[in-house]
Amino acid sequence: MTEESVPADWRAAVGRQSGRFLFRVLYSCKAFGADRMPRDRPVLLAANHTGYLDGALVFAMAPRPSHFLVLDKTFDGFLDHLLTFVGMIPIDQTRGDRRALGTALEVLRRRGVVGIFPEGGRGRGDLARAGKGAAWLALQSDCDVVPVACLGTRRTGELAGWWPPLRSRLVVDFGAPIRLTQPTGIPGRARLEVATEQLREALATHVAAAAERHGIPLPTDVPTDLVE
Repeated sequence: MTEESVPADWRAAVGRQSGRFLFRVLYSCKAFGADRMPRDRPVLLAANHTGYLDGALVFAMAPRPSHFLVLDKTFDGFLDHLLTFVGMIPIDQTRGDRRALGTALEVLRRRGVVGIFPEGGRGRGDLARAGKGAAWLALQSDCDVVPVACLGTRRTGELAGWWPPLRSRLVVDFGAPIRLTQPTGIPGRARLEVATEQLREALATHVAAAAERHGIPLPTDVPTDLVE
């Protein structure tokens, strides 16, 4: 991994400012708890995932420039140039994408911010399950994990690619940072499973509390166009 292959923070900063302006013009959009994010440590933003705009919304409303792990299929046509310019990291979810995870790890090692959706794809957003990638990054980098509730981007019955109507109420709620623990005396794979469950529970609890606090319920279904 070379320094040139790691996305630059200034690119993410430009994209963040542009995205924040657009979201605030097009939607009734607010961020809560942004002051909880550490300013001088590496941070992993772990967010729930229900709608198409989740990544762009959290990226725009985060208090620091961030680099999100984005499904490689999204890098197509014009979006390829845009996502690459603002420092997003393509990831192939059909395999263990060591290159993508390695790039994200390098961002964290230089005290940057990485965004990830532990659920792996759009669904109910309730964190009923989570992949191991987020916990692996957190353990390898010794970073702070900030749970993020992304609310209002999809309603029950809407398809995966649905966009909320203009001026809809959208909320990004940043939780208190946590540090994942590494129990001793058990194999590495088991430690990763324990850390993954710790992260999943923390994020699920934060999302449920934020949804109730802001009065924006999570969708009760998985988008029909994603159901096999």
